[in-house]
Amino acid sequence: MMSAALNCPLPLDRYPQVLLAHGGGGTLSQQLLEHIFWPAFGQPSGAPHDAAVLEIPGQRLAFTTDSYVVNPLVFPGGDIGSLSVYGTVNDLAMSGARPRFLSAGFILEEGLSMALLWSIVQSMQRAAQACQVQIITGDTKVVNRGKGDGLFINTAGIGQLDHDQIIHPSQIQVGDHLLLSGDLGRHGMAIMAVRQGFCFESPLQSDSQPLAALVLDLIEAGVRLHCLRDLTRGGLASALNEIAQGTSLAMEIEETAVPVIDPVRGACELLGLDPLYVANEGRLVAFVPAADHDQALTILQRYHPQATFIGTVTAPARTVLGQVILRSSLGARRLLNRLSGEQLPRIC
Repeated sequence: MMSAALNCPLPLDRYPQVLLAHGGGGTLSQQLLEHIFWPAFGQPSGAPHDAAVLEIPGQRLAFTTDSYVVNPLVFPGGDIGSLSVYGTVNDLAMSGARPRFLSAGFILEEGLSMALLWSIVQSMQRAAQACQVQIITGDTKVVNRGKGDGLFINTAGIGQLDHDQIIHPSQIQVGDHLLLSGDLGRHGMAIMAVRQGFCFESPLQSDSQPLAALVLDLIEAGVRLHCLRDLTRGGLASALNEIAQGTSLAMEIEETAVPVIDPVRGACELLGLDPLYVANEGRLVAFVPAADHDQALTILQRYHPQATFIGTVTAPARTVLGQVILRSSLGARRLLNRLSGEQLPRIC
C-alpha cells in the first residue's frame, strides 16, 4: 500500500522558479521524473521506455499515455488531432504492440472556434481509422478564456503484443546496429517555419505519421528487434542519450550518415539549431543484431527511401558509462551530449 505521506527529495519552493525559467525543457522533465514522480509512483527498471508492457493471463498488453499542446493547432502536414493519435500509436508500436484502443481527453478554451474543433476531431477520427484503432472513451473540460491556449488533448492507448519478443532498452547488446527510418527534423522545423514566417521553394511538411505498420512488418518478417525508440521531443540525440545512460552502453554515430533534407538544414542554420536535437513525429531508430541488418533495412526502405544505417553500440569506456559519440566526416569524434533545455517548446 502507498504511504499516506511522502517526503519530497527536493524543496518544493524551487520548482515554480525552475518551471518558469526553463518552460518544461528536457532537463527539467528528467529532474521532475527523478525527484518528484518516480519517488512517488515508482521508477521503471533500467532505461525508461515509450510504453509499459503488462502481463495478464493469456496475453501481453502495452499501455501508454501522452498529452499534446502543440502550437499552432494546425501545421503543415498535420494538426493536433492527428498528431495525438499518431503519437500514442507510435509509443505503443515501440514495444512491438498492435495498437487497439485509445481514450481522448479534451481541454477546450472558451472562445475556441467550433468549426476548428470539428475539423480537428474529424482529422483525429481519420487518423484512428488509418491506424485501425478505436477511440472508445474520453472526457471534455472547458477552461476560461486565456487559460488553455485553444485546445489541449490527452490520449491513452492500449495495444496487444502478438509475439514473444521483448523490445526494450534492456535487450540492447554491444555490436547492435542502429537503423534510422528516415530523414530528421521535419516536424520541429515545419512548426518553426509557421511561427517564424519562413517560406521555402518546396513547402516544409511535418513527418507526422504512424509507425505501427512498419514495426509489425519487421516483426512478422522475423527481424530481431532489441529496442525501438521514436524520435519525438529532443530528437535523435536526446533519445540516444536517454537509452545510453539507462543501459550504461556507448554508441558511435556517423554524422554524415544521418539524412537531413536541405530545407530543414537551412532552417536550422538560420535559427542556430542542431537537427539532431529537433523533434520528429514519424521517425524511429531500431537497434538490431548485425546479422539482421540487411533484412531490417530493406523493410525500412520500403516505407522511406532515406532509411539508413547510422552507427553501432559499443562497449562503454571504463571511466564513463552511457556515452553517445558522433564521428564527423573528417574522423573527429565528439560527445553528443544531452541538451540542458528544450530547443523548441510546444511542438507536440
